[in-house]
Parts: sequence; C-alpha cells; structure tokens
Amino acid sequence: MANERKTEEIARQHFQKFGDEVTVEEQSSDSPQINKLLQSASKDGRGRGYPDFLISFKEKFDLLIVAECKADPQKHQSPQRDQYKDFAVDGALHYASHLSKGFDVLAIGISGTNEREVKVSHFLQLRNQSEASEIFGDVLLSPTDYIAGGYSQDPIKYQQDDEALQNFIRDLNVRLHSNKVAESNRSLLISAILLALEQQFFKNAYASEGDPTRLAKMIVNAAQAQLEDASVGGLSILAQQFGFLPTATGLTAKTNELKEIVQHIDTEVTSFIKNHKYRDVLGNLYVEFLKYANSDKSLGIVLTPPHITELFADLAQVNTQSIVYDNCAGTGGFLISAMKRMIENAHGSMETEKRIKQSQLFGVEFQAHIYALAVSNMYIHQDGKSNIYCGDCFDEDIIREMRKKTPTVGLLNPPYKAENNDREELDFVLNNLECLTHGATCVAIVPMSCALATKGPKALLKEKLMKNHTLEAVCSMPNELFFNSKVSVVSCIVIFTAHRPHPPNKEVFLGYFKDDGFEKKKVGGRTDASRQWLKKKQAWLDLYINRKAKPGMSVNVGLTHKDEWAAEAYMETDYTLVSDDLFEDALHEYATYLFRNRARRSVSDKSCGDPIALNTERWKWFYLTELFDITGSKTTPIRDLELAGARKYPYVTTQATNNGVDGFYSIATEDGGVLTLDSAVLGYCAYQKDPFSASDHVEKLIPKFEMNAYIALFLVAILNIEQYRYNYGRKCSQTRLKASKIKLPVAERGTPDYAYMEKYIKGQPFSANLE
Repeated sequence: MANERKTEEIARQHFQKFGDEVTVEEQSSDSPQINKLLQSASKDGRGRGYPDFLISFKEKFDLLIVAECKADPQKHQSPQRDQYKDFAVDGALHYASHLSKGFDVLAIGISGTNEREVKVSHFLQLRNQSEASEIFGDVLLSPTDYIAGGYSQDPIKYQQDDEALQNFIRDLNVRLHSNKVAESNRSLLISAILLALEQQFFKNAYASEGDPTRLAKMIVNAAQAQLEDASVGGLSILAQQFGFLPTATGLTAKTNELKEIVQHIDTEVTSFIKNHKYRDVLGNLYVEFLKYANSDKSLGIVLTPPHITELFADLAQVNTQSIVYDNCAGTGGFLISAMKRMIENAHGSMETEKRIKQSQLFGVEFQAHIYALAVSNMYIHQDGKSNIYCGDCFDEDIIREMRKKTPTVGLLNPPYKAENNDREELDFVLNNLECLTHGATCVAIVPMSCALATKGPKALLKEKLMKNHTLEAVCSMPNELFFNSKVSVVSCIVIFTAHRPHPPNKEVFLGYFKDDGFEKKKVGGRTDASRQWLKKKQAWLDLYINRKAKPGMSVNVGLTHKDEWAAEAYMETDYTLVSDDLFEDALHEYATYLFRNRARRSVSDKSCGDPIALNTERWKWFYLTELFDITGSKTTPIRDLELAGARKYPYVTTQATNNGVDGFYSIATEDGGVLTLDSAVLGYCAYQKDPFSASDHVEKLIPKFEMNAYIALFLVAILNIEQYRYNYGRKCSQTRLKASKIKLPVAERGTPDYAYMEKYIKGQPFSANLE
C-alpha cells in the first residue's frame, strides 16, 4: 500500500494545483448527492464505495471526475475491465457506473509510482448512459482542458445538450406563441436578450427590474450598446429590427413574463453557447420557430446542418491565412464553422485569433431580420467585430467592396428557388466566385437539379461556370439532409477553383456521400445517434483530398457543362458486396408476393436445386440495351380499372413493395415475361410473369433472350442494387436506363451465362416457390 500512496500523491499534487477551478476530495464527499450514489458502490457489491479521488468543478456542476490509483503499471487495466478491486481503470469505471446516475463522469485510471512511468487512461460516461467511451490521451490534463478539449466536444454530450436545447426551444416557442409574439420576431427576441446578457451591467440588474416595459427597453439598449462598442455596421437596421420589443404587449402586460424568459435564456441558451462554441445557435432557433409557421420553405431558407458547415471548412482546407466570404450568409453558420477551424489552427495565439475574427470573415445577407440574427450570432461567438453586410450580394458596390477583402475561400448555401422569377441557385455560386481571388476555393451546396441539368437556364449557368472557373468536385449529399428544416430537397456539394477556366481534359472528382451515419429520431430529427459521423467524414475527406476512385463511393470523370455532374451517373457499383443474401432476399420477396396474392397456398424456404458458389471476380459489364428492349408501358388510369369486373391481372405502379403491384383487375395492356422498373423515384425492379396493366412512370425491360422466372429473379436482384443511382432529383428514366450497364456471369463465348444464373437461383432458399 505504501507504493500506492506515491501514485495517489502524483494525482493529488496535479489536481490541487487547480484549486480555484476544482474541489479535490478523497474517499467521500461533502455532497449528499455524491454520497448517496456511492451507498451501494463498493467493489465487492456489499455496501458503500470509497473512490481514491472525487473531483468536482466549481463552475461545472454536472461534471464529476472519479480517479482510482494503483502502484503497479501492470495493474492498470484488465482485459475485460471487470476486476474492480485490483485494477485502476476497472475501479474507476465501476464507480463511474454508479455516479453517472446523477452526473456526467470522467473516470481516470492512474498507475505507476513516478512521473516517468505513470500510466493514465480516461473514460467519459455521460449521465444515464450505460457505456463509457475512451477519451483524451495518456497524461493528466488541466480542468480547463478536460472541459474544452474533450468533454464539451464529445458527440454524445453535444447530442444530449442539443436535445435539451431543442426541448427548451419548443417549450419557449409555445410560450411566445401564447404571448402573441410573431414567428419572425421570436429569434430576434432571443438574439437581443443574448446580446444584452453579454453586458455585465444588464446581467447584474435585470432580475431586480420590476417594470416589464422598462426591462424590454433595457434589453434593446444593452444589445445596441454591445454592438456599438464592437463598431458593428448597420446599427440603424439592427435598432429597427429589435425595436418591436418594447411594444410587444404580450410580453410586457404580465409582470414577470419577460423577466422569466430572460432568466431561462440565461440558464439554457448561454450555457449551451459556452459549452459548445462555434455552433449556429440562432440559426437553429430561427428554423425551429419557423417550422410551426411553415414559412421557411416559402422564403427559400434552408438551415445547413452544423456537421455539413464544418465539412465545408475541411473541404476548403480553411486555415489561419484564409479569408472567408459567404454571400448568402443567413444566420452565419458557415462563417462560424470556418472561424472554429481557423482558431483551432491558431493553437492559442491570441494575436492570430484577433486577426481572424476582425478581418478574415465576411458575409452578405439580404433580409434585414436575418442580417440582425447573423450579426448577433457572430458577436455572441466573440468574433470581436462582425463583418456582415446587409444588402444584395449582386449589387455592384457590394461586389467591389468584397473584392477589396481578397477572399480566398467562398462558402455558401444559396436561397433555393421557390418562384419562377427567383434567381437560380447557380447565379449565387457565380456571384461568390466573382468576388474571390484568383485560385481561391468556392464550396457551395445546391439542389441536385443544378448539377443534373443538361438544358435550360441551369445548363447555361453550368456552361458559364466552366468557362470561367474550374469544377473540382461534386459530392452527392444524403437525401434527407435538410429533414430538420422540413425541406425535402436532394442536394449536392460543388467545389470550384476561381478564375481558372475548366481544362477540357480535366477529370472531376464525383463523390457518392449519401451515408453520413445520421439517423432520424421522432424527437430531435436527424442526429448522429451511433457516433458514426467523424469516421464517415474522414473517409469522405480521404477520398476527396486524394482524388481516389472507389466502387460505390467515388469516381473521377472528364465532364463538360452538357453532362450530369453526379457520381450516380458514372460510378461503378461495388460488386464485391454482392452475396447470397442479396438473391435470397429477392426470392423471399417474390415468394411473399405470390403467397400474399394467393398465387401460392404457402411459402417454402426450400431450394429446387443444389447450391453453387457465387464468385463475381470474372463477371463482365453488359449494357442493358444488349440484354433488353427498353420501352415505356401504356398508362391505365386507376378509375378505368375500378369500373372493370373480375380481378385477374396485376396493376403495376411505382411502389417498391409487393412486386410493384397495387391490386388486381380485369384489364391487361402489357404482355408478361418482362421486368418492370419504377421511373418516378427509386428504379425499383420487379418480375412480371403474367400480363398486367400499369400506372404512369412504369418502364419495361423486354428480354432479347429466353427468360424464365429463375433468370428473371437473378436479374431483379442485380438491377435492384442499382437503386442508389436514383432519387427525386435523378429519376430512373428510359434515357438513363439505356446508358446503364450491369455486371453478369460470363459464358465461354463472352455472352451472359444464363444457364449459370438459372442453376444458381435454383440452389438458393425459397427458389422452390418458382416451380
């Protein structure tokens, strides 16, 4: 035990150096809550637990450090981390599992008796979470580093805090609605309060103000004073936007209503901003409030999710020397993420940080109320002096002014076109590029329709872009990226190098970046619940930076303005992922269709042949036009079918279930023995053995070979792995089908090996249902 005291002394001396930030306790605590959680935490399960160290933060009450020490470095951690009495890490994690019922817990295992050999491991277990994740490195850090360097940046912690903030926003929205505060003013109210709370006099005085009208005026005056002190331009615009508050009778008619709202914002929102720097908080507020007014879509406003604004900074390789410009600044999300990346690269240099905040971030926003939010947003993130301009980015004076700033990086999410007379999204990309220096990088996120256009205004803009600038990359984004904004637009990221005409022989990197790891939740929308994003992002960046072509992920293609700018059009399907399960699923789905529609009395999981091996290495590419005649089907309105009599023939629609069939009717307009494809959305393929009728957007693949059910199901399985190429932005049209190809087994003469396909399918489970 004497040696273990040396280990404890190393920990003690380290944390006692930070007595102004933390309270260091040993074995027990003065906190009744901590002691209660330790009542049943003994390592043998028989009573109270006594950790070596309990370290509380003086200004971070929800975080607790528990540390366990062992003298022998070989007793640092057991393989399963379940030997609590004998190993340092195991013991620390054991106590963390109990303490996490009331706190976020940083569990630290420490072993060794001198500074040179000491081993340190850190694990973060958040409140009410069952698992702890390893974090930090192998040395003891300062309390500030623990909070800023990892705890506040932890994805799960951010997710928890963000969900709590969203719940607060929803409740606040209901409260403001009941107080008759207009939706468009609600975010302005929050921004004014946040700015006012930056002024120490207001922060100290607001709680004692009993007159709500005077409090409203105090908020506006304090907010304006803060911005005036920062020499922010456009103060008259800001004063006008904040001016509604003193006359908001719904807030000033009740004695404590406005004061309570200020108190709640001071507690909930300011703490979030403090814990999670460089997040577009006001943007989130704005979109959340407008969801209920159903106004964001009509204004073309789409909030770019924070993980994508941060991705932009990575794609543009933003650094301390970058000068960043967003001509569609919105609430400032891109500028905030760029600032975050630049300050991280400053490595603590206050002089560099000051320069970045004051003279390397510029934006233009047209709508005055959003401009006010952007200015407030930048200010509360301590940018020192906001360089956001209120005006039209196409105004010649603004263009000249922005050119003087010599921006080296352009980042933007343009307003999405809602009316015919609205500007095209690519107009804003061109405008941004006009303001950048020669060789600068522009990264924009636009609707996929911009990249796919081969005629019309969008195609003309593509031509103009390539005539003056180099298209470096186009990356397809997740289909529901803007789910949280309640906007269903399929988007892509385009990356240009400014003022260098696109070389005719240059290949463009096309990324298929559809899977960001986010999941849809009933509460909170799309979130990184499984903590997949950082790994996904690194994989995307590796492909882009190194211009790697990877089947199923990316491709490099020579393009012109007349071509589709999308990986889906050119990328090779990754056939290494083709497995027996793919064909079994296709057979099971078809057998279920037969049973459901009474074509079979039961479903068998038996095969009707012997299994044979699947090996795709020697398969060959075939264009669909080599295998099929590709035509449309006759559209039969459902009302015509409903008037008919006996239900005999399937009615094939664009649905991707039940073999595409939506009922049976007496009319058949098409011959059977073909494959059908949904050309409206996904490109879902099905085998139609019998004659059928069809809705619109149903295409036919008529075989040029002798096709039976076994060969058909083999081809159905293969064609359905091509669905990734199609979405609402890029439909499975006949034109695209005729340019498509698939890989198939090859016979000796180089033709498709249909005999192998039939034999292989007969050897799969559920194939007996085709007999």
